[in-house]
Amino acid sequence: MTDRDHTAERLLRSSAAHSYDPAVEIDWDAPLVPGKYFVPPHRSSLYGTPIWERLSPDQRIELTRHEAASIAGLGVWFETILMQLLIRDYFRQDPTAPHAQYALTEIGDECRHSVMFGRMIASLGTPVYRPSGFDHWLGSWIAHTGTGPRMFAAILIAEEILDTLQREAMTCEDVQPLVRMVSRIHVVEEARHVRYARAELARQIRTAGRGRLTFDRLVIGRAAWLTGMRLIDPRVYRAVGIAPEVGRRAARTNPYHRETLQWAAERVVTYLQDLDLITGPGATLWRASGLLPR
Repeated sequence: MTDRDHTAERLLRSSAAHSYDPAVEIDWDAPLVPGKYFVPPHRSSLYGTPIWERLSPDQRIELTRHEAASIAGLGVWFETILMQLLIRDYFRQDPTAPHAQYALTEIGDECRHSVMFGRMIASLGTPVYRPSGFDHWLGSWIAHTGTGPRMFAAILIAEEILDTLQREAMTCEDVQPLVRMVSRIHVVEEARHVRYARAELARQIRTAGRGRLTFDRLVIGRAAWLTGMRLIDPRVYRAVGIAPEVGRRAARTNPYHRETLQWAAERVVTYLQDLDLITGPGATLWRASGLLPR
């Protein structure tokens, strides 16, 4: 049995022992708690800015409600892409192989996660924030064509950033119990997905040619740019009477928000740098994303 299958077998055992049904584990009928934020307040994109200081306590909470919905909307969008990538890859695999069976298991996890995020957004009573225009087209293109290193690297960027944010949120007493429970379930199950994606990415890089890696680095950089720029959709600022472009500029120049992006991306940036995937033209997109330390 290959190392790939040994890893998959461990992940299959973990999935059997530590998987959750959000429809059962979460009390979806419980009311939101007055006075609780929806992301830790110091992680709000406008925290520490003059705009934040002018917002009332209720407006600050309202802003984080929409920011949580934006993060969840981007999570659903990336998970939908991942499910398409995994099912296309599985189509070519031996269905008796553990690594192929784990891919199907992960698809099952992601289906539940997408339903969970969708129900959370509905409970928050916000619009559904997700990429549009060229970004939406790019996601569709990756979903239909993504293979090899760019397939797993692009998804790792979103998965690991979301995982870091949720690990903090699930233990923060200032955050709504609903958001904390959603975060806890996602963190437990996403840890398996990250291990699988990291192992697959490292394996595929070993067999990829130089020309392939040059192109994939560019696609990966564009995925990083999208994640950094659209983690908080500029439209969220309308909820507290701020023009989207005004809020976007304030967030992009906010040292606290830049620190949050870099902190959330630190693990995946280090890993991709070790694999030499943040170089060439794609590195320019990485720098523009706000995810790299200056």
